[in-house]
Amino acid sequence: MKKHILLLHILLFVVIQTVLAQDTVKQERYSFHFQETIITQYKPPFNALYTGKNSLLPTAETQSSITTTFFGAARLWKGAEAYFNPELSGGAGLSQTLGIAGFPNGETFRVGGVQNKIYIARLYFKQNFEWGKEKDTIESDVNQLACLKSKRYFSFAVGKFNMGDFFDQNNFSHDPRTQFMNWALMDNAAWDYPANTRGYVIGAYTELGQRTWTLRFAFTMNVTRANSSIWDANIGKANTQTIEFEKRYQIKGQKGTLRVLGFLNNGKFGNYNLAIAQNPNAPNVDSTQHYGRHKYGFGINTDQYLTKDFGLFAKASYNDGHTETWFFTEIDRSFTFGGVLKGSQWKRGSDEAGLAFITNGLSAPHRNYLADGGYGFLIGDGKLNYAPEMIAEFYYKIDVYQKKFFLTPDYQFILHPAYNKDRGPVNVLGIRAHVEF
Repeated sequence: MKKHILLLHILLFVVIQTVLAQDTVKQERYSFHFQETIITQYKPPFNALYTGKNSLLPTAETQSSITTTFFGAARLWKGAEAYFNPELSGGAGLSQTLGIAGFPNGETFRVGGVQNKIYIARLYFKQNFEWGKEKDTIESDVNQLACLKSKRYFSFAVGKFNMGDFFDQNNFSHDPRTQFMNWALMDNAAWDYPANTRGYVIGAYTELGQRTWTLRFAFTMNVTRANSSIWDANIGKANTQTIEFEKRYQIKGQKGTLRVLGFLNNGKFGNYNLAIAQNPNAPNVDSTQHYGRHKYGFGINTDQYLTKDFGLFAKASYNDGHTETWFFTEIDRSFTFGGVLKGSQWKRGSDEAGLAFITNGLSAPHRNYLADGGYGFLIGDGKLNYAPEMIAEFYYKIDVYQKKFFLTPDYQFILHPAYNKDRGPVNVLGIRAHVEF
């Protein structure tokens, strides 16, 4: 297996270097990109009055994850594009990615097991219709063909993709491969966004773009069980709808963006209150699963440059919290804010430093369920002395080689892991190596 992976890396490197050697054109016919990210994290021992089956282990621990992705794109005809992303992942998060709702390694969302496995991450078709004379210059990038694109357009996409490819973007806090690593900083944390175990979904997406605003909508499938990879064929009863409005503006010449997102998930979800009523001493939310259940919520997401090298962001999100978490992580309310500073002032323009703060919370039914000894798919200590989960993260990204190879030391302080005053605090030290072409 290791030989096959090495040969794959060599082949991808040769193909990518060949493509990069070609002259850049205004309308790219095809593109190939590549990324590899390795994250290693360590936590020293911490205090815990008790430990359940979904708890973060209180002993010292070191774990690593790896993801390797090949990004292929082709222009088929006018306005039509196709994207294909095979991906390899492996490794593990601390304590098998259990025991913290705002988990410190965002890449473990794509890791399905310790052994390296290759799978299709994205495979989708996109059609774009444009009008108007005002154009934007689109640079060649991951899943993005270089071209001149009208500021006014309508597009749709169908296939397999990641919801974060289109929704809930943020200039400073969105990508754990290059920015903050914590799950709650990837997206609006209370958005239980549709995905399989590795973070991808099958569905349809539409987007209406204007000069200063964009409106997006997606209709996507569900999986049959929480945090699983089998798609529910009963699409009429198991589906999700997501809508987002994005407004772009400037304050004193500096760019800013405001995004407002709403979602409705429908499916065979368990209900926390019903689980407690059925078995007050050991509730099991999975035993109450039934079609016709819903989870709804919203998120507000903003970023603002204050100078060309420094910017701030904030996010606030909420879901109703009556039905079990199905896709992402067990957070029903969340607020995050922080800032990112480029290294231009110390003559390291491609370096950057980031600092962010997170507060996560639970709905009353979700909180009562865990306090009575219930377990979700990510957290559950057997009982609960509730307090909001609070996290701080600091990173410094070092450009080691020409914006292609980066090393990022990272530190996260976690107070009340899994919302429990009886456990922690937890310190997590990490290092990320990231290569991109």
